[in-house]
Amino acid sequence: MAVTPAVETPAARAVTLRRAGVELVLDLASGYPVVLHWGAPLGDVDADALRALKDGGIPHSDLDEPVDPGMLRESARGFTGRPAIRGHRAATGFSPLFTVTAVTMTDDACTVALVDAALEVSLELALALSPEGVLLIDAALTNDGDTVYTLDELALWLPVPDRATETLDFTGRWLKERQPQRLAFAPGLRLRESREGRSGHDYTIVQCALTPTTTTEAGEAWGLGLLWSGGSRHLAERAVTGRAALGAGELIEPGEAELEPGATYRAPTLAAVYSDEGLDGLGARSHAWLRSRPSHPSTPRPVTLNVWEAVYFDHDLDTLSRLAATAASVGVERFVLDDGWFGSRRDDWSGLGDWVVSTDVWPDGLGPLVAAVREHGMQFGLWFEGEMVNPDSDVYRAHPDWILQVPGRVPPLARHQLVLDLTNPEAYAHVLAQVHAVISEHSIDYIKWDHNRFLTDPGHEGVPAVRRQTEALYRLFDELKDRNPGLEIESCASGGGRIDLGMAFHADRFWTSDQNDALERQQIQRWTSLVIPPEMLGTHVGPTISHGTGRRHGIQMRAVTALFGHAGIEWNLLEATEEELSALREWTAFYRAHRGLLHGGRVVRVEHPDPSAVVHGVVAHDQASAIFAYVQCTTTSGTTPASFRLPGLDPAARYRVRAEQFAEPATVQRRGPAWLDGLEVSGAALASVGLRPPVLWPEQAVLVVVERVS
Repeated sequence: MAVTPAVETPAARAVTLRRAGVELVLDLASGYPVVLHWGAPLGDVDADALRALKDGGIPHSDLDEPVDPGMLRESARGFTGRPAIRGHRAATGFSPLFTVTAVTMTDDACTVALVDAALEVSLELALALSPEGVLLIDAALTNDGDTVYTLDELALWLPVPDRATETLDFTGRWLKERQPQRLAFAPGLRLRESREGRSGHDYTIVQCALTPTTTTEAGEAWGLGLLWSGGSRHLAERAVTGRAALGAGELIEPGEAELEPGATYRAPTLAAVYSDEGLDGLGARSHAWLRSRPSHPSTPRPVTLNVWEAVYFDHDLDTLSRLAATAASVGVERFVLDDGWFGSRRDDWSGLGDWVVSTDVWPDGLGPLVAAVREHGMQFGLWFEGEMVNPDSDVYRAHPDWILQVPGRVPPLARHQLVLDLTNPEAYAHVLAQVHAVISEHSIDYIKWDHNRFLTDPGHEGVPAVRRQTEALYRLFDELKDRNPGLEIESCASGGGRIDLGMAFHADRFWTSDQNDALERQQIQRWTSLVIPPEMLGTHVGPTISHGTGRRHGIQMRAVTALFGHAGIEWNLLEATEEELSALREWTAFYRAHRGLLHGGRVVRVEHPDPSAVVHGVVAHDQASAIFAYVQCTTTSGTTPASFRLPGLDPAARYRVRAEQFAEPATVQRRGPAWLDGLEVSGAALASVGLRPPVLWPEQAVLVVVERVS
């Protein structure tokens, strides 16, 4: 790629980055970075014209010569909202004023060097548009002085147009993650913070600005996500001027970023995603970007059985061997042994931190079970929670100082456990050595890595350590993969408590939620997959009676729900009926036949007129095929349900549509719709007229397969 000569002065230049239907115009003419535009390409419009278009009148209450505060939002330039950088040098130097000193540009990236000579700090901003149109921004702040500079916050901000009058973010809790919140983009600051030392069940993954007419299928959306798994802030602010912006950055604990002379703070990368094709377009851009990574899982995602909700702590070689045989008979490709195989771990009160196989439960080691699993042609996976420790453990009794804590006190227990201090080299080495020893001894293919409590008093030798703990975990995952080529890692944190764009670059799969109730999973999966591609999200067929809600669901509802992700099973198959096992065989065969589409197509969240139902699907990029689900969540509004559309297909092509049933859904009807057994119709008709669903009982699902015939 050709690189233009560096611009050595800030004078009268604007940088335009344009790629994949996205354009960023960065104005440097005033000597500091101002985003004139982030969105769809504007055509033949130069920076001078954009400046004129954005220029407004001067109200009596403003500065005599008001200016755009730019990306840094500095008080010194007259900005009264939240600044991008907050810090000080022994209570002085609290108000930075940066000036551009140099700019380096390529066709799709630029680096802007800035300095505040009086404050003796310098800043480097690096902006790049990925081939998929995702804007990636990095920032590095360096202390050029000879005394300590205390950094309290460095957030990266981008303005959004005046027409973006709504915000969308996500809230949640254990068993109910990623619930959407769409609100007016009102004056003032909307702040979403994560203070758990992990992203958390309430984490938003992405924060969006929308126009009032934006839907999943159409309209504009601007979204920011942070490549970080520790403390974080997502911000949305509409200033008194009426202008609005989105921001995100690491939540820096007090004293966590004390920059010694010459030291540099590097902010987590910000991913900024724009779409003019609705929220699905934003998701498609994010999915394409993540799928382009060299580290993205490239092999077909195996049908996975996790035994947690099958046996819990009741480990028995004969039972688990029979379970493995049954799993293989229905098409399972990966068998995962969950909690309870190590140390004194017979319940959740003890053993965490002692990553050695329990001779009480496994007198001959794990070898016999591993051999039994592999004899059936399945991969073998194992559960760890390497960041945690029970006080009732050998490692804690020997090293009570190996926990995150404030000196002189022990944090409160949560799930009977404390957090190991991975910033302590000895504790880190202990975890790495013991976990690697078990993995390497059995050539384990896959580990499920849990994180069942949030951090409290997260300190190392009196100094806050959330940032370093997060970086240590990234190193640990990377080191385990380096030592064990081919190893895959699932990130779990009581389910969906650590799903973020940072962890996506170190883990291969996320356990989407501990909630396996198929009804609750509708919204959890629908919105977690807005940013994370479905092949990275674990979606399991749970037990007939949900362990999370007590609801009873038939195999069709559970199987259809689990199909749209990295599919698996979390159920004691030894208790399943022959009819259920037969349905599972059909389901796993269908999944294996169609996972290329499910894990490579465009995710579609259909706008449906009846709130009692949810409609979604995946459409192949060549529009040759698609799979849709119609889920009747509650009683339908009419005696015959509203038709559901199948958008995203080629309007001029003809398609054959049919229902795929692993078991008969429960209905209230004398006969079903005519299309269930197959119908040929145009893509335009499917997108506009749609299909009339059967009259289903609540909590039932229909799967629709679409294939182009001409």
